[in-house]
This record gives sequence, structure tokens and C-alpha cells, in this order.
Amino acid sequence: MNLSRIGLVGYGEVGKIFSAGLLAQEAVRQASAWDLTFAQQATRTAQLAHAQAAGVVPQPSMQALCEASELVISAVTASNTLAVAREAAAFLRPGTVFLDLNSASPGTKQQAAALVEARGAHYVEAGVMTSVPPYGIRVPMLLGGARAGELAAALAGWGLDARAVSEQLGVASAIKMCRSVMIKGLEALVIESYATARQYGVEEHVLPTLAETFPSIDWARQGAYFFSRVVQHGKRRAEEMRESANTVREAGFPPLMAAAIAEKHQWVADAAAAGVFRDVAQDARWQDYADALISARKLHR
Repeated sequence: MNLSRIGLVGYGEVGKIFSAGLLAQEAVRQASAWDLTFAQQATRTAQLAHAQAAGVVPQPSMQALCEASELVISAVTASNTLAVAREAAAFLRPGTVFLDLNSASPGTKQQAAALVEARGAHYVEAGVMTSVPPYGIRVPMLLGGARAGELAAALAGWGLDARAVSEQLGVASAIKMCRSVMIKGLEALVIESYATARQYGVEEHVLPTLAETFPSIDWARQGAYFFSRVVQHGKRRAEEMRESANTVREAGFPPLMAAAIAEKHQWVADAAAAGVFRDVAQDARWQDYADALISARKLHR
């Protein structure tokens, strides 16, 4: 499996981390990237400058990226998973490996795979099992698909934590999505519980009871981390949870919890976009995030 030329679709947080990490591998001769922000006037200059400074080749189009790459990695938002696979499929050369890192349901991944494999390329799904920072390219990943074992071996040779779990497409994504219901659900619960407790002035009673029940968790520290991550990435998390809801639905169950979690993350994302947290440092205490929500609520009553 020749993977010396790699192309990243999506040059956001994950795309930047993966391109830099992969370029450090001796076997990688070139890392390219394509992102819609390369073509948008407001973001073009900064994005192209970042890519060039990192040694990443900014490609002018999806077609150029696919033609320049032996391994194409899709690292976009969950809602764009299928659209990116559809666009890339038109330009993938036979034998190209298409690694889909996006958080999407098994059904979405299977649709994407059909498009890619119809072109003679090889589709491999990835379930990225935790936040990419601070792991970088060594973030734990579960791979699925007919070529998952072969790709996992190649990536593991570069020091990545990639493990094939099934030749059947959808298994890796099902693992990821079921986990997301729990993890993103806990984030949503903490934000709702802590902000409400702060409003009532009872947080000094609530948090000790959580510590008593689950003593291995530092609830104040974990709460601050949850608030900061959802404030920073709430929109992306909401999209992921909509795909989690699709996963539950595809399994034949009503996605009551997953849908509600998506709404909570979107609510935080909307608050962030409205500037509610503009004066809150990213490493602030959870109380500072909660106070910002409380102040905004009072302001708009």
C-alpha cells in the first residue's frame, strides 16, 4: 500500500494537526490540503499562509487534491460527510485509499463507501474515539472496511494508534456513535446541571454529592473542560449528535436522548456565536462559563 502522498479534505483543527503530524513521517513525501476556506476571500490569506508555513501544499480544488494523493483523508464536519465523499468520488483514481474520519452514522458511511468504491478506490471508515488534541495523529482510531487491516498496519507503522475492528462497513462508526451518546450526553448534562445549580446557588452542595457517587472524577475540573470544549466546538458536536441520532434511528429505536443532546450542544453553540462567552477565557472555571449564561439569560428576559 503506497501512501507517500497524502491529501487532507478539510483544513480545520483536525486537518492541521493530521497534516503536520503525517509530514513528520519519513515515508510521507507530500501532504496536500483542500478546504473551501482556501477559496473564500475572508479566510483565504490566513489559511494559505498557515498551510505554506507548515509545509502543506494547498490545492486549488478537490480534483487537484485527489489527483495528487494516494491517501485522501476526509476531516470535515459530520453534516458534510456524504457531500465530500460524493465530490471526491468523481476525481479519485483507482486504487486510491479514502479514509473517512468524520463522525457519521453507519448508514451515512455505507452510502459514502458506495460512491467511493464505484470509482475503483478503497473506502475505509474511521471511528475517532476521543478528541484529537492533545493526542495529535496518535489519537485512538478504529478502522472498518475491506482494506481496514492493511491501512491500520501501515498507519501503525508510523506510530498511529489505528486498529481494524471489522471488514464490515458501519461497525467502527457504530462504536463511535454509541460512545458519543454517552460522552456528548455527559457534557450536555453537566452544562445543564451546573448552570442551573449556579443559578440557584447550590453548586457547593451538588458537586460533593457527585464526587461521593463517582469519586474518581474531579467534577469541578471536568466541568470546566466540558464547558470549554462545547463552547469552542458546540456546532460540530451538535452535528455529530444528529448523526448519533441517525445511528439510533437506523437501529430501530427512537433517538430521544441523542436528539436532545444535539439540541443542547446547538444551544451552547448559538450562545457562543452570539458573543455570550466573549469575556470568558478558554481555560476559565466552569463557574465563569455558567455565570456568562446566567447573565445572558437575565439580559434577554
